[in-house]
Parts: sequence; structure tokens; C-alpha cells
Amino acid sequence: MMKQILPLDASRYQRHRIHGEDRNWAETNCYVDVWVELLHAWGFEPIAALPFTFAIDFEGDQWTFFKFRLGDLLDLYGLDVQELAIGGPLVNHIEEQVMRGRPVLVELDSFFLPDTAGTAYQREHVKSTVAVNAIDIAHEELGYFHNQAYHTLRGDDFANVFHSRGPADPARLPPYVEFVKRREGETLTGDALVQASLKILHRQLRMVPAVNPFTAFKARFTIDVQWLVNESMEAFHRYSFATLRQFGACFELSATYLQWLHQHQVPGVENGIRSFTELSTGAKTIQFQLARSMARKKPLDLTMFDGMAQTWQNAIADLKARF
Repeated sequence: MMKQILPLDASRYQRHRIHGEDRNWAETNCYVDVWVELLHAWGFEPIAALPFTFAIDFEGDQWTFFKFRLGDLLDLYGLDVQELAIGGPLVNHIEEQVMRGRPVLVELDSFFLPDTAGTAYQREHVKSTVAVNAIDIAHEELGYFHNQAYHTLRGDDFANVFHSRGPADPARLPPYVEFVKRREGETLTGDALVQASLKILHRQLRMVPAVNPFTAFKARFTIDVQWLVNESMEAFHRYSFATLRQFGACFELSATYLQWLHQHQVPGVENGIRSFTELSTGAKTIQFQLARSMARKKPLDLTMFDGMAQTWQNAIADLKARF
């Protein structure tokens, strides 16, 4: 029988507005996208947990792979995330936790995930995190959150993604897996949720980079673009994902968070909304310009990073002064 937590139908699922068609970045990264939809389907407002987006940095070879902070999920929603130790067949562990009402977040190969048709499905082996809501081992069926929505896979895809047919391969390492326990307690809503979120914002603003990340990124980008211009478009996509898409998608979430505060009558966020929207849009513009530069083998104007550095500096200073 199908074991499931939420009675969801993939064909009728209504995704969160963070994954709406009006976004600069339709997807962020696999971990954040999964949590957005899992929280949304569970009846929580994921935007309240977005203050972590303000603390990302340029890490020397990439921008921070931003994620929801697990402590924030516990504080805001009573969700306790634990690592799942894999001692037997992965599907059995998933079934056990789902039967207990606990979603399972697991790294799977997108080569076997049909929702990635047109990108990775049956084309490229790419690690990605999904959140399992339903599983039927006997009929080889899985209901899972991934990227922008809720999906179902069956049959050969199920067997291949879990390596559930044939003998076990001792050389295959188990994936990293988490499960989510929902603690008892009052669900925060309205002003109580806003105030709890503002406490998290205060904490995250103390963690913003000491050195302007756009200044650091420009210095590295100046070097990287010299070799990148002679690389393939596949190399461009990998580089863009780790850099431009990371900060672009992240700062769009920052703007979304500030808009949410504004809707709840929290003053002093208008400049931040404009600034982080500008940074997100700027990342998209640079991505297009970089692709064109590579195609034409021509240099790229890097002065745009100076303006982005100033925009970030002013926006962070305003938020620190306000919160």
C-alpha cells in the first residue's frame, strides 16, 4: 500500500508563489526549492524563514550555496531536522519514516527523475535533493517534492533511482539523508510569526560578510573570465550556477522577504526591496552578457560589479541600522 504523509496529487498541486512565473529565477537551488514547497504544502509560510539569504558571501570559488537554517525551521515551525543513518535498503528507511509522518530529504540522481525532462532526465547524472512525501515499494511509486512542485515517479525510474533491483553494489555509497520530525506546539501565525522572524533577521544581519562580496567576486571574475571565454557552454552553465545564479536567486529571495515584511506593516524596508531586486536582476543581465561574450569570444565589461558592490553596501547598512 501507498504510505503517505500529505494527500497530494501531483497533477493538481498548487506551488508557492516563490515559484511563480513572474520570478527572475524560477528555481533557486535544490535544497531551498524543496523546503519552500514542503513548508508550503504543510501549511507554513516559508518566506518567514528567509533571513538567512542576507548572510551569503563569495567563498573564493563560488557564492554561498544558501540553505534554510535548521535552527530557524525549529524556532518558526517546530520542525526538527535530523540525519538519517542508512543501515539497510534506502527504500525501507524512507518507508519507515514516512509511515511515522516524517518527510525524508534524500539526495537522488536527476538522471532518473522525470520532472527534470529536458535538462537532466535520461541525459546527465546530477545529484539533487528531493523530499519524499509518499512511497509504495511494492508498486514502485514515489511522491516527492523537487524543484518547483510536487511530482510522482514509477516503475523503472523508481527502481533505478533507488537501485532496488538486482544485487547490492558494495562500492555504492549511501546518499546523505535527513528526516523531519514535527514537534508539538502552537503554530505561529500573523504578528507572532513576523516578530519571531524579525528576531532571526537580527541574528542573520550580524553574520553578513565583513568584506564586500561583490568586490571580492569582481577580482576573481576578472581572472575566471579569461579562461571561461574559451570554454564550452556546459562549462558556462556550471560556472554560472555556482556564481551568478547563486547570488541572483538568493537576493531575489531577500527582496521577497522584505516585501513580506512590508505587507505586514514593518517600516523601513522599501530601499532594501529595490536594492536586492536590482542585484537579482543584475545577476541575470550579467549571465546573458557572459554567454554572449563567450559565443563571440569578446571581453566583458566588468564595471557593472562596482555599482552592485555599492548597492549591496548601502542596502546592508540600511538594514543593520533599522534592525
